[in-house]
Amino acid sequence: MKLHVALFFAGLFGALATLFILLSFGTDYWLLASETCNSHSNGPVTLQQGDIMVNRGQDQFSEDQNFTFHHEGFFWRCSFNEIMNNDDLWKFWFENQPHARECKPAYLLPFPFPDQIYNTTSYQTAIIYRGFWSVSMLLGVAAVVAGGFIIICAAPFANHRLYKAGGGLYLISGFFLLVVTVMYVFWLDILDVISSYKEYQKTNKCPDFELSMSYGLSFMFAPVGVFFCLLSGLLFLVIGRTGQHHYN
Repeated sequence: MKLHVALFFAGLFGALATLFILLSFGTDYWLLASETCNSHSNGPVTLQQGDIMVNRGQDQFSEDQNFTFHHEGFFWRCSFNEIMNNDDLWKFWFENQPHARECKPAYLLPFPFPDQIYNTTSYQTAIIYRGFWSVSMLLGVAAVVAGGFIIICAAPFANHRLYKAGGGLYLISGFFLLVVTVMYVFWLDILDVISSYKEYQKTNKCPDFELSMSYGLSFMFAPVGVFFCLLSGLLFLVIGRTGQHHYN
């Protein structure tokens, strides 16, 4: 009876792990970023005698601004321009995106850099880092899919070897997805890739360049999938060992 309960929860956790990992892998919202340039915004104006001061709609500029948006995942990095109210960010991202977007493959390309610095050493290092991130992602997804397939094959026969193999693959998948999550946090918060991008934009294009970033739903799905993956993997290993003792 206890073994059947353990099998039920292990299968449930395994299904949830597979679902969250595939959602994280297949959706392109690991990163949400918006950038804007206020170099032409209204500032103090020196008036001389005879000049006429014209109201240029300062309140409108402060509330509705022209943003460039980026969102990226494993497969694609998309960008588009739109005017957005600052109080409506999440609704804008998921309900009001324009159909005209520029999307490029993202699995081997880091955050968008100008063409002039593609060949720098830092950018090549960033590509290598992104490559390791992509490989870890693929290994994690392949392991969880293979583990789920093996568990489905093991269920009708109660084969303890297949349960142990499936549990081991779930643990491997959880490990690689944990590496992917940690690498992405390092990518955005510790390495200097994003800061280099901001410095380049401020120096060459816009002194008042502003960039804001946040983690998207695809990123948030990853640690949830890791948790369920490790939990189901441990349960399947315990079930396999228990079945082996009964078999012997």
